[in-house]
Amino acid sequence: MDEVAYDKLRTRQWQAGQARGFSRRDLLRLTAAAGAAGVAGTLTGATPALAADGPIVKPLPPELFKVFGTNAETRWSALAGAGYHVPIDRFFVRNHTSTPIIDSAAWRLEVFGAGLRGGPVSFSLRDLQRLRAVARSVAVECAGNGRSYFTTQQGQTVSGTAWGLGAVGVARWRGVRLSTVLRRAGLSSGAVDVQASGLDPNFVTGGVDLGPVRRPLPVRKALDDVLLAYKMNGSPLPADHGGPVRLIVPSWIGIASIKWVGRIEVSDEPLFSPWNTQFYRFFGPDFPADGQPFDRQSVKSAFELDPGAVVPAGSRVRLTGRSWSAAGRIKHVDVSTDNGVSWRRARPVGPSIDHAWQRWELDWRPAAGAHVLQARATDVRGNTQPDVARFNTLGYLFDAVVKVPVTAA
Repeated sequence: MDEVAYDKLRTRQWQAGQARGFSRRDLLRLTAAAGAAGVAGTLTGATPALAADGPIVKPLPPELFKVFGTNAETRWSALAGAGYHVPIDRFFVRNHTSTPIIDSAAWRLEVFGAGLRGGPVSFSLRDLQRLRAVARSVAVECAGNGRSYFTTQQGQTVSGTAWGLGAVGVARWRGVRLSTVLRRAGLSSGAVDVQASGLDPNFVTGGVDLGPVRRPLPVRKALDDVLLAYKMNGSPLPADHGGPVRLIVPSWIGIASIKWVGRIEVSDEPLFSPWNTQFYRFFGPDFPADGQPFDRQSVKSAFELDPGAVVPAGSRVRLTGRSWSAAGRIKHVDVSTDNGVSWRRARPVGPSIDHAWQRWELDWRPAAGAHVLQARATDVRGNTQPDVARFNTLGYLFDAVVKVPVTAA
């Protein structure tokens, strides 16, 4: 159930030759291709396979998104007044390659592997829709969300997509429990890992074809709270967000919520993939040479405005924002309008939901001139945002309090 413990165990098993899925030969080829950057640099140097009409299907107007090639970050100003769930038209997009267009009528989910009692089982979308449906509000967040602040706020050099804080979104996901599908397929008592694979183009980096994006889960997590989602905010799941069907894995980093799921392997032995324990790891001077597995996502806060925004001087300004933590609900949020000199408790707005976020607001009457806003969240387990995030070369899990400059005029 704990992602860090699971990743550490799978790494040890892979090093001992007890986990299947990614060869040492391919690892050596990746390392050689990356040169001095080592394995840690291989993802950032990849050239994705793009669809003829571009890597993202939906419109990306500049007032809603900041575009990074195959990825699109939500502008926080676009969420002001948008409600608890992020509308589909402004939900962020994270692609390793390009968005595939899949015919939902022809789509099939193939469940197979030695962890089943019988042979492979195929499900159509209609088959899934006939099963008992559940709906949950869950956040999906890229592990690199906030990466740019390592450089702009902490003066450190990191590699990867220069996300602000907009690589996160909460939606109302509807689908069927993964546990229901696995049991229908004939899950055996000897099952160990469950690995979903996407139908997007294969990921190629350093001259090595790593195949489809995939990431295993321990059976215990797969049977707990994971969804096979086919609806998003009440609508059929759009292509850019994994349609026809994607995984939603609450509290784990976004790469676990595989999009465009087409195959699920149920194994009776440990599985390993580049997206499991090789790429999404901490690298840097404070970590082991082969990297350190992640913990679950950290605590973060964001104002619903863009850095550099202009607000009216001498008038009441209602600051709004959202805070979230994978460890549990948000207990409270403190806001500073004077660069951390003083703090006030923000008012919660609406619910605080496990695996989602808390909206909040604070009234402020700014004097004319430059100001720096900050928001610091604390969750129900006592986790609080630090002043400085722990450095790692790929810029993962930035959790420090972000400084947001604004001008009152």
